[in-house]
Amino acid sequence: MGSHRQPGIFARLSARLFRKPEAPGDYDRARSLIAAIDRGGIPLNAARINAIARDLGLEVSPRAQPDETVQRIRDALARAPDHD
Repeated sequence: MGSHRQPGIFARLSARLFRKPEAPGDYDRARSLIAAIDRGGIPLNAARINAIARDLGLEVSPRAQPDETVQRIRDALARAPDHD
């Protein structure tokens, strides 16, 4: 049987200040990948690209070229209802 008391000011403050940030969603991760590529970055990890594509619901072969997969991610983002 626990106490029904409200937590103290320090407990409430620390809960607000030190909470963990939320993990980015699937579309947010895909947008950040595309933004990095557009800024001139070269995607080196094909497994990461494939994982992002799979999280968007795309079927990706392990032997697929990263350039093709990136284009498919771009197309999926363009079809997304909340795309920019």
